[in-house]
Amino acid sequence: MNLGRWKRFWTFCQRHLGSLWIKISTYNLMNVFGIEHVENSDASRPLLLVANHRSFFDMYVVSSVIFRQTTRPVSLFFPVRAKFFYDNPIGWFVNLVMGWWSMYPPFFRETGEGRKRSFDKYSLNRLIQISSYGQAHLIGFHPEGKRNMSDDPYSFLPAQPGVGKVIMEAQPQVIPIFIAGLGNDLPKQILGNWTGGEKVRLWFGEPIDLDSFYAERNSLRTHKKIADFLMEKIGDLGEEDRKWMETDQMIIEN
Repeated sequence: MNLGRWKRFWTFCQRHLGSLWIKISTYNLMNVFGIEHVENSDASRPLLLVANHRSFFDMYVVSSVIFRQTTRPVSLFFPVRAKFFYDNPIGWFVNLVMGWWSMYPPFFRETGEGRKRSFDKYSLNRLIQISSYGQAHLIGFHPEGKRNMSDDPYSFLPAQPGVGKVIMEAQPQVIPIFIAGLGNDLPKQILGNWTGGEKVRLWFGEPIDLDSFYAERNSLRTHKKIADFLMEKIGDLGEEDRKWMETDQMIIEN
C-alpha cells in the first residue's frame, strides 16, 4: 500500500477525502501558524515533522492542514506501534479510514519474539530509507514515543532516542510542530466544532539546523541529544502558543 501506484492512489484519497472530513470536523476551531515553512520546504528531499503527542488525531489533523493549505506535493508516512494498528482488525480499519494505509512502517517492539525483533530492524531501516530520499516524502514522528496524558498541554514526556537515530542516518529536513486543543474522544471532538469546543492550534516552526550534531559520533548519546533538542524546539512553539492564548483570553475579557 505504500509503494508505486497504490501509494499514489491512497495519497489521492488522503488529499481529497480524508483531509475533507477532518476540515469539516475542525474548521470552526482550527488555528494554524507558520504553515509557510512547510510550503517553502524542498519537495525533492524528505521532510520529517516532529510534534508533541497528546491525541490519537494529532498527525491526521496536521496532514489535513498540509494537504489543504499548501501546494507542496505530499507522500505521507507515519511510523506506528504495530500492537493495535497491525495486530487488531479494528486497527486495520482505523489505518484505512483515518490514515489511508500511511501508518507505516510498523514497530512491534517485542523483546521476546525473534521474528518481531527482526522485523523491527527491517522497519527501522525502511524508515531511514524513506527519510533519506524520495520525492515528496513527508514523515510524521512523535519524539516522546507515546501520548502524554497530562492535563498540562505545555508539558512533555522525555524524548526517545529513536528519532535521533533516524535523523543522524538520513539527515532529512526537519520541522517542529506544537499541537494543542485536540482530545481523544472523537465524537466529542467533532461535536465541539459546533458547540464551542477548545480551539485547535497548530504551530509549525522554522526548519531546524542540525548540522552541528552530524559532526558528532553516531551513538546513542548523540541520538538522545538530537531528540532532546527537538523537544526544546517544540517547547519554544508551545511558549508562543501560551502567549497567544493569554492574549486571546484578555481580548475576550475586555
